[in-house]
Formats: sequence, C-alpha cells, structure tokens
Amino acid sequence: MRHRVSHRKLGRVTEHRIALLRNQAEALIRHERIETTIPKAKELRPFVERLITIAKRGIAGGESNGKSLHARRLVLRDIQDRDVVGKLFDTIAPRFEARPGGYTRILRLGYRRGDSAEIAQIELVGSEFNPNAETEKTETAAKAKPQGVGGRLRAAAERLRGKKAEAAAEGEEGADKQAKSARPKTDKRGKGGGRTDTRGKAAKTTTPRKAGGS
Repeated sequence: MRHRVSHRKLGRVTEHRIALLRNQAEALIRHERIETTIPKAKELRPFVERLITIAKRGIAGGESNGKSLHARRLVLRDIQDRDVVGKLFDTIAPRFEARPGGYTRILRLGYRRGDSAEIAQIELVGSEFNPNAETEKTETAAKAKPQGVGGRLRAAAERLRGKKAEAAAEGEEGADKQAKSARPKTDKRGKGGGRTDTRGKAAKTTTPRKAGGS
C-alpha cells in the first residue's frame, strides 16, 4: 500500500527528479504553457503553484518590509533565472492576486508517437497564449484608424503625398509619350524623291522625254 506517499518517482532518483521539476517550472513560467506527459504534469502542478503562492505573499507584503526580498530568495532556490523570477513577481503573481488557488490547467492531448505515452498540456490559468500574437498586433495596428485630430491630419497629409507622387509619375509618363510622338520619322527616300544610295544621299532621277515634243 502507498500510504503517505505523496509524489511520483517518475523513474528517477531524487536529485534528477527535482532538477526536472525545476526546469519544467522555469519553462512554464517563461512560456506560460508547455507539453509533457500526464504524470510529469501532475507532479509539476503543485511545484509551480507553491512558487506562485510564495510570490503572492511577497507582493502582498510590499517593498517596504523584507517579505518581498525573502520571497524572491525562496523562489531563487528553485529557479535561478532572474528574468523568469522577475516575470513571476511582476506579471504572474499580480494576475492571481484575488485567486485562492488553482493557478494551472492540464489538458489531455492524446498519445505520443513512438512510445504511446499520454501527452498533456499544462498552462497557467488566464494565459492568453497565441503564437501569432505579434503578427496580429502589427496588422491590427496598421488597419486601425488614427484617433484624434493629429492622427487624422497626419493620415490626410500622407494621402496627399501619395496622390502627388502618383500625379508626378503620370506626368512623367505623358511627357515621355509626347517626346516620342514629336520625334521626326525617318523616310527611306531623299529630298528629291529618288532612291537613296548606301551613303544616304538622294540619287538623281531621270524623267523620260515625251515622244514628238520640242
């Protein structure tokens, strides 16, 4: 019987298991969702939620007393990346300030090819993860109409500049066409109406005399 056994060994020794959970917790806080197997996800959930609870206590104490610094040092025992710890205290902990618990969510994704292990996705509740978020943000910013008088004036000036550029381009095209049409056409015949030799000079022409004329 597994009395008072509260964790899964995951086929690893204690040091390896703790290192695994620390790495997964760091990745989860950085990306706000990761994919792993069901047993690892179930072991990672209490590990990460404990870190979030410590961060919530730290920001609740404020910067004036030593609770915030002590909380950061407790989190740094498990996560050595200071950027991730900063995100935990500045972004994630305030998000769950009014939530009493249950900061993560596990979603089953199916079975992995190869060993048929059951795969799950563990994510932070309220994480608005979107791989195309940056692209969509730039597109919406480009399509959005400018707000305020200054924005409308800038948009009108840009439209006028575009129209002037188009008109200038059309004027240049028309001038080129007129210049081409105004060029004199070269005739193979010379001034005297005769045939031209290879040097381009008009050859003399002889007209036949009329019979019986003077």
